[in-house]
Amino acid sequence: MSEKPVVIGVAGGTGSGKTTVTRSIFQQFTDKTILMMEQDYYYKDQSHLPFEERLKTNYDHPLAFDNDLLMEHIQSLLNRESIEKPVYDYKLHTRSDEVILTESKDVIILEGIMVLEDERLRDLMDIKVFVDTDADVRIIRRLLRDINERGRTIDSVIDQYINVVRPMHLQFVEPTKRYADIIIPEGGQNHVAIDLMTTKIKTILDERAN
Repeated sequence: MSEKPVVIGVAGGTGSGKTTVTRSIFQQFTDKTILMMEQDYYYKDQSHLPFEERLKTNYDHPLAFDNDLLMEHIQSLLNRESIEKPVYDYKLHTRSDEVILTESKDVIILEGIMVLEDERLRDLMDIKVFVDTDADVRIIRRLLRDINERGRTIDSVIDQYINVVRPMHLQFVEPTKRYADIIIPEGGQNHVAIDLMTTKIKTILDERAN
């Protein structure tokens, strides 16, 4: 297909289920058709900062992301060019030396808490999605994830949520809901919305193929 890829932005708060939604859509297509791009890979390189300074990074703030590089990479993918996707090292709190060679596909899903926050990214999207899940469900999901997968204590997760995650969500993430074409309540549990999204994507692809 020589047509420009379809770009879908999937935003939502931490623990909203946006990754589950993205993966559910991804599974409806072949690997040759669809590409997942996670905004989390595009945290800024902080190798110039001392480690103590890196520890202070607020990963829930728009300025934590290297959207310039993300924009450049999306533009390359739209031009059917491959990219070297960065990898972030959460232990060192900076970008890894490793990169992932990534080829363009017919459908690009850009997923992350802040993907609808930057107007430049929104302008590249054909469909903008916001996954909207109640705050109590989101904090429980984050609590379980950080304890089980990241070895965090309950106190540290709750402290971070109250002092950083929640205020950043209210200031930067929640307001981007107004830019969404589609709002999916309850995330990955909403199979009807996911089916509708999949059907819409297939329709766009069929139209572009003809």
